[in-house]
Amino acid sequence: MLERLGTQRLLALFAAGWLLFNFPLLALWDHDATLWGLPLFPVALFVLWALLIAGLAWAVEQGTSGRAPADPPSASNTVPKGD
Repeated sequence: MLERLGTQRLLALFAAGWLLFNFPLLALWDHDATLWGLPLFPVALFVLWALLIAGLAWAVEQGTSGRAPADPPSASNTVPKGD
């Protein structure tokens, strides 16, 4: 179940990146405006890129934090000590 949810999150991030960096939505930021003295378009590109990377890091970390160890130790794997 966790692998399926992680896959869905990664696919959603891929789709969001595809849409955000495609022409119709990217053209929303192409104006002669400035933000803190910087042109709006490159600032928007950098912020969108950083948000996608942060979302990717979150999705990958969420997928690995809830998993159980691959081979938990059990009593049957122990070797008895001789006296």
